[in-house]
This record gives sequence, C-alpha cells and structure tokens, in this order.
Amino acid sequence: MSEQPERILRLNAVLNRTGLSRSTLYRKMHDGTFPQNIQISVRCAGWRESAIENWLRNPMFYEASEERSS
Repeated sequence: MSEQPERILRLNAVLNRTGLSRSTLYRKMHDGTFPQNIQISVRCAGWRESAIENWLRNPMFYEASEERSS
C-alpha cells in the first residue's frame, strides 16, 4: 500500500474547518499562531491539511514554529 500524498486545503475549506474569519486567519498567520500557507502557483495558495489538523488539536497554544521543526 502506498502512502497518500498530503492534501492541500484552499482558503474556504480552512475557514469552514476552523470557524475563523478570513481577517482573523491572516492576523493569526502574521502573529505566528496559525500555520503559514504555501504557494501552489502564481495566484494560488493553500494550507497543508496536517498543519490545520495540528492547529485544531490545540488552537490556544499553537505556534507556527512547531510546524517548521516537524
């Protein structure tokens, strides 16, 4: 069995899963308390599903540096 590739979630999917508003999401990204998005193409970005799941496990104490070291 092969491992499935990581899913990339677009903005609306992330907003639906987290319940955050768009402005709150981007403010938290800037503050380092929400996962950074990744560039998919020139005008397209998304978030790794695993990073969003990690944030959902403990949103109050999440630090973006945790994702970089994993």
